[in-house]
Amino acid sequence: MNLALYGYGPEDDREWIAIDCGVSFAGPEFPGVDLVFPDIRFLIQERHSLKAIIITHAHEDHYGALLDLWPKLKVPVYATAFTAGLLQAKREGEPGAPKIPVTLYKAGDTFQVGPFSIEAINVTHSIPEPVALAIRTKFGTVVHTGDWKIDPTPALGAPTDEARLRAIGNEGVLALVCDSTNALSEGESPSEQAVSASLREIIGKSKGRVAITTFSSNIGRIRSVAQAAHDVGRQVLLMGRSMKRVADVAAELEYLDGLPPFVDEQDFGYIPRDKAVIILTGSQGEPRAALARLARDEHPAVALSKGDMVIFSSRSIPGNEKGIIDIKNALIDRGVEVVEDGRQLVHVSGHPRRGELRQMYDWIRPKIAVPAHGEAAHLVAHAGLAREQGVKEVVSLRNGKMVRLAPGPAEIIDEVPVGRLYKDGTLIGTAEEMAISERRKLAFAGHIAVHVELTEKLELRHDPDVVTLGVPREDFDGEDFGELLVEAAAGAVESIPRNRRKDFETVREAARRAVRAAAADAWGKKPIVTVFVSRG
Repeated sequence: MNLALYGYGPEDDREWIAIDCGVSFAGPEFPGVDLVFPDIRFLIQERHSLKAIIITHAHEDHYGALLDLWPKLKVPVYATAFTAGLLQAKREGEPGAPKIPVTLYKAGDTFQVGPFSIEAINVTHSIPEPVALAIRTKFGTVVHTGDWKIDPTPALGAPTDEARLRAIGNEGVLALVCDSTNALSEGESPSEQAVSASLREIIGKSKGRVAITTFSSNIGRIRSVAQAAHDVGRQVLLMGRSMKRVADVAAELEYLDGLPPFVDEQDFGYIPRDKAVIILTGSQGEPRAALARLARDEHPAVALSKGDMVIFSSRSIPGNEKGIIDIKNALIDRGVEVVEDGRQLVHVSGHPRRGELRQMYDWIRPKIAVPAHGEAAHLVAHAGLAREQGVKEVVSLRNGKMVRLAPGPAEIIDEVPVGRLYKDGTLIGTAEEMAISERRKLAFAGHIAVHVELTEKLELRHDPDVVTLGVPREDFDGEDFGELLVEAAAGAVESIPRNRRKDFETVREAARRAVRAAAADAWGKKPIVTVFVSRG
């Protein structure tokens, strides 16, 4: 969920720009949640001084929260043509999504936003049109790298602009705010050209269908696979809504020029197995993605069979491992060969390893290093590397910390509220507002609803009604679980002196405690219990 703020001016008269506005995806620890957003309460508070949001590239963790959070800010948005195209395509697929006016820029452009002069610099990444930003003020220049790597032979676009970065370094750079994702990995990332050559060889040797799953935004990889398939006489099918949406935008911007047209799903069955390639979504084990449907043999027009091959041309995002393993096992059980990175060169990261980080520091030579974009281990490793490269001031920053870069020494001077917002259906709120804690409890131990009906004389009219959800049907001895709960609720009510049963809250709490205790005795877990009391 990348979202960085840069401010200029004294505390009582400060102007801001935001760089990126990303989204994260909910795991099993957030039951029912669709998406996770950064909590932007500080931006809302400073909205009158927020001059713009500038998007570095169109990966979901950098731009995916715009449609949902922009209406709370309504400030100008700057993006490249590819990012703007994906944003529009996403908007068309989400009823009620706002129309966001976007100012287009491209690598090489310089534009003014409030007190900031911003230059976009071409870098290489696993998506079209990624940029680093040189942010200039009278106190100095900050280089915000965004996501980048050094690849002399990228599948799309030009290599990272070493000449321009060196020139900016020669001008003098106050601070480098830099990607840390691969700061634990020595060496340099392999080239995309090497991946393309490896995929071409694997596809050429395969005797059956070849399915390749990758991130839908990796147009360079999609183009490489499609070209490799064409070179060995195969036709290509695209599967997955997001894959098709991204490909449509890429085609409009001529990133797929020169490739033969993709095959329609209804025609795929007529292609010989050794002449077919599928590029599809599902590399992260998403249960509703195209690959998962093929693994379950649920697609009406496309299927994989024994002797076919599935290539995972991607890395697994932490937290997705179980879903990925489940899909791989399902494919293997059906006789499909699974190829992944590590066995053969089928993927390369879009982020810099330590060798590339050293080159960036050699080019930029900043006074201050601010490691960003990574988990704690990556940030600490990056900080150590920056010190090794001779950077005198290294700021270890974490979410919510505000660092002063100038004037004076770099130091943390404040902390602003940060956190997470959760999208569930059409609603967005904090963990408390979206009842995340209660959902975890429900997922862990279920829910019991009890209805206690009293007569005019405050006696039980009949046994309490009990409804259970997510609760076992029988205890260890085979006794009906519901009957145990009914007995516990009835016993609790009858133990209350009749004159005290006028207080429904007393009745409700006694029944709740008794039912919860009975469940704990029989099961070892304490479900959520809701008791309703009425008087006939």
